[in-house]
Amino acid sequence: MKKLFVYLKGYGRECVLGPLFKLLEASFELIIPLLVASIIDRGILDSDTGHIVRMVLLMALLGLIGLACAVTAQYFAAKTAIGFSSRLRHALMAHIQTLSYTELDTIGSSTLITRMTSDVNQVQSGTNMGLRLLLRSPFVVFGAMVMAFTIDFDCALIFAGVIAVLCVIVFAIMLVTIPMNKRVQGQLDSVTSATRENLGGVRVLRAFCKEEAEARKFEQRNRILVKLQLAVGRVTAAMNPLTYVAVNAAVILLIHAGAIRVDAGSLTQGEVVALYNYMSQILVELVKMASLIILLTKAWACGDRIQGILSISSSQRAGTEAIDKAGSVSFEDVSLHYKGAGAESLEHVSFSVRPGQTVGVIGGTGCGKTSLVNLIPRFYDATEGRVLIGGMDVRRIDEQQLRKAVAVVPQKAVLFKGTIRSNLLWGNESATEEELHEALSIAQALDVVSSKALHLDEPVEQGGRNFSGGQRQRLTIARALVKKPQVLILDDSASALDYATDASLRRAIRMMDHRPTTFIVSQRASSVLHADLIIVLDDGHVAGMGTHEELLAACPVYQEIYASQFDAPEKAKEVSANG
Repeated sequence: MKKLFVYLKGYGRECVLGPLFKLLEASFELIIPLLVASIIDRGILDSDTGHIVRMVLLMALLGLIGLACAVTAQYFAAKTAIGFSSRLRHALMAHIQTLSYTELDTIGSSTLITRMTSDVNQVQSGTNMGLRLLLRSPFVVFGAMVMAFTIDFDCALIFAGVIAVLCVIVFAIMLVTIPMNKRVQGQLDSVTSATRENLGGVRVLRAFCKEEAEARKFEQRNRILVKLQLAVGRVTAAMNPLTYVAVNAAVILLIHAGAIRVDAGSLTQGEVVALYNYMSQILVELVKMASLIILLTKAWACGDRIQGILSISSSQRAGTEAIDKAGSVSFEDVSLHYKGAGAESLEHVSFSVRPGQTVGVIGGTGCGKTSLVNLIPRFYDATEGRVLIGGMDVRRIDEQQLRKAVAVVPQKAVLFKGTIRSNLLWGNESATEEELHEALSIAQALDVVSSKALHLDEPVEQGGRNFSGGQRQRLTIARALVKKPQVLILDDSASALDYATDASLRRAIRMMDHRPTTFIVSQRASSVLHADLIIVLDDGHVAGMGTHEELLAACPVYQEIYASQFDAPEKAKEVSANG
């Protein structure tokens, strides 16, 4: 948590002025009991109405000045807390963007969402209340004790005793609740994960009538969260009763001792009332401090969780070299082992592709097709061997240049809230209208745009949910083509397209003037029939490599895939002619 204070830089003035105005307000508050004592001992005792009026007006004036100080302090505290949390959230998002897929897979998106929302909000609340009360409450407590000593030394010893007892209570509860609050936030991650999973897969849940089963699972996780929160609540709930008991016991002792000293003539009635008021101030401030301690322990625990994410470094070392020619792609004895996985996802893969060639990657589910193409834009680093683009190891190439040269269309078509135009311009912000239409034409997406009333400025809802699966896929392919990449990766990105549209798409890519080196990952043999090189994967191994005719003659795995999809020679010839 301490390392997060760097994000308070630039708010030094507010961090000083906020508590300062709160202390000024507290100083006026400490004067009030003395004025009340003066009213009793002089105004009421001597029937001096003028003195009473003057003291009341002075109290009102101090109250108004204190109110102005409190409002000013609140302004500075809120400004600092909001600015701090905003910077922290931006820093957290920026840091997350630097992490490799390995770290993102390990941490999990639900945990990151909780850090960005709940944890940052807790830190903001803790900062706000800390600036307002962290100095004010102790100042009033010890200030009231000092003022009590100026009135009567013996009675003031009661103040010293009760403050010592209360400090023990507060700090004991604080030490117990810090680890408990960490566990609460950890379970909140689990609830967030379940919520995200259920909302994302709500259609599947309803299709399989699993609403009740998932509701029971969610209820179980939520019950654990409630149980942890109740445990923290029981501990923290003991704070107020314990502090009230201690302070009220001290009040009884104070009134008893004060009455004896008034009878002895050592104290006046006004001074006893002033001592009682100071004890009441201590009670109020200690209740505030108890609530503040609870809030600060939560904020500290959440800050540690945020710092835990910020302390994670990417496992990938940043490249610095420029890339000249990115058309060729080579794998040299490449293996990939995911962190925490039981076995390697790819083993000893080697091949070379010349610029402009088309490579088909095919194989059974889970054989490593996506893992292979993810190594090209360096989403993951090979654990063994090298991946070369333009003859350069991708680990030496500057990441920005590498990603500009390589366009990836992932399995899940993702569109972002905005318009069709804004989504396409992700590929190239300076693309002209003609370039956008050209990309749409190649991606077979012109009919998607022309069917919309606003055409390119048609709104896109979050995730592109106002488009069908096939429309989303074609628009994401168009977005990649706008980029005019040197290497194009289509990772099973035509799965929602019919065979004719898929064939037209591949034919249009082959006819491009500046044809990129294209990797087509697909479950369909028809999608890779005309590739210059087909790589057949089987459980992370290369089961075969060559053209369609070569693999059909010599690769049993490819023969099995092909036979399962083309059970009649006539159908195979038809697909071959269309592709």
